Amino acid sequence: MMVPTAVTRRGFLKAAAASSFGLAFSGLNTFGADGKKKLAGIFPIMQTPFTDSDGLDLEALARQVKFLDRVGVHGMVWPQLASEYFDLTVEERFKGAEAVMEAAKGTRPAIVIGVQGPDTEAAVRYARHADKLGPDAVIALPPRGVTEPERVLAYYRAVGGACSRPLFVQSIGDMSVDFVLRMAREIPTLRFVKDEAGQTLPRITEYRAKGADLIHGVFTGAHGRTLLDELARGSSGTMPASPFADLYVQTWDLWHGGKRSDAIDRFSKVMLMVSQVQAYGMPSLKYLLELRGVFKNHRCRSEGAKVVFDDQARRSLRETYEFIRPLLKA
Repeated sequence: MMVPTAVTRRGFLKAAAASSFGLAFSGLNTFGADGKKKLAGIFPIMQTPFTDSDGLDLEALARQVKFLDRVGVHGMVWPQLASEYFDLTVEERFKGAEAVMEAAKGTRPAIVIGVQGPDTEAAVRYARHADKLGPDAVIALPPRGVTEPERVLAYYRAVGGACSRPLFVQSIGDMSVDFVLRMAREIPTLRFVKDEAGQTLPRITEYRAKGADLIHGVFTGAHGRTLLDELARGSSGTMPASPFADLYVQTWDLWHGGKRSDAIDRFSKVMLMVSQVQAYGMPSLKYLLELRGVFKNHRCRSEGAKVVFDDQARRSLRETYEFIRPLLKA
């Protein structure tokens, strides 16, 4: 029996999208055929530097952009949870986003600006500001405490309507894959996901099976602890922290270059670092950036970041840093 032409075409397009899902990028070519930067690869969440007097250190923020460009990342994101965005004023977020975009001129990585806010009105304000700056994409968490699907959908619809740039939804809590796909059907710019809701690995497979024609890429977080399994399932990238982003890039390149054993070996060094920064929290991330000459201190504002970070913690981090240092690019 012949299949109707329309059905065949739809099936072909969906199959083509599925085959390219998560495979749109390899190596260090960050530009697509259309000249736009590709949204795939290692996209670190930038840490936010503060001066000794607790002001936003715009110079160090700009240095971090240049640092990440030198180590070969494919993109960078600011500000998100690992940027302590909730402890930044509106003015600091505006000035910080402007500093990031200015520092990024002439660099290779894609720039993603975080536009989430405590409510829809605030998020729309950030989205409009970002739209004027012209990043490659924007990303938004849902407002804290808002879990009702219709309110979440209304929030993202407003954010998408305020900015013409591609939109990442950062899924958290109990946001199902089906719900994210529903939002993608209703919000034309929502085409990317940073998935941190539920069990990420099977969700990557679910996105491929159900939404390859809607979602152009699924990224992960959580320090990319399961990066190799994520790549095997077709993820488009991950958003780790900044300090040892070059190790993630090397892992990515080895994997996509077909050198799987070498990728596993390099990823073991990633996990060595991850185990330490998970133990010592935000101060350890900033301390590593301090060791690498990017930050002047490791000051944090977040109450959650005020863990015990004593001399022994710094000594341990320095020793591990010296161990992996020969592998670092800059």
